[in-house]
Amino acid sequence: MKCDMHVHSWHSGMCTIPLLKKICRECYTPADEMYARLKRSGMTLVTVTDHDSIDAAETLRHHPDFFLSEEITVHLPSGCEAHVGVYDITERQHIGLQARRDDMPRLLAYLQQERLLYSINHMFSGLTGRRVEEDFQFFAENFPAMEILNGAMPVASNRASSQTCESLNRIGIGGSDSHGVLSLGRVWTDVPGARNKHEFFEGLYARRARVLGRSGNHLRLSAELLTIAGHLFRDKPWTIGLAPLIALIPVASLINYACEVSFEAYWRNRWLRVLQSAVPSRAIQATELAA
Repeated sequence: MKCDMHVHSWHSGMCTIPLLKKICRECYTPADEMYARLKRSGMTLVTVTDHDSIDAAETLRHHPDFFLSEEITVHLPSGCEAHVGVYDITERQHIGLQARRDDMPRLLAYLQQERLLYSINHMFSGLTGRRVEEDFQFFAENFPAMEILNGAMPVASNRASSQTCESLNRIGIGGSDSHGVLSLGRVWTDVPGARNKHEFFEGLYARRARVLGRSGNHLRLSAELLTIAGHLFRDKPWTIGLAPLIALIPVASLINYACEVSFEAYWRNRWLRVLQSAVPSRAIQATELAA
């Protein structure tokens, strides 16, 4: 069974770019259109990982091949932010997760109490801001799963995540991190032989999953940003006055790509040396969650 385990819909809310966060959404794709596109791309299971929201469930809950997930914005003990994917949750669990997302010890205790599968997403990316070395140690000690292929991240960032995941014997997952229809289903997690959601998750815990697809690049990012800009102009016609700025999108995406590559190189050189010298002794065992 195949599932793109990192996708966004209209319900991910407003973007976080300072000058645009009052007028532009993270994604303009309606949940039903997202579902249809994922099915056409060959996904046998569908989930949505909107930012701190499960509102897409209202549209998709009647599909037997849909399960509910979300991407939580958390504050690490260091004060840095990170994105955590949590999979196959209930509405009650969503409330519990959101109530604890600013207190990582409480959040981790809740995740383990509820036996939920959770991953650290795009750990070698500057998307959520700064990092400190203790963040990577924290990921290593506390996360049973790691996103090893993100369709919006450069090859190098995904490679560093994959190396970390393999060194720690964690569950590897992947998804497109799509914020528009163009990249939906371009990265997926496949559990060969699984016949239903239960067997899919059993395969994840048993590390029988394969993560397939392609990493991102600045051209794909440019295309997705241009798509979002088009939706913004249709949603708020008065913003058409910003249209000349579209010419800057390829430049901005290239600068972003260069920053991501630089961020990854800096932290790969620092963290992987630490990882190779001593695997953390308090590393959580994913099999405990599956028990």
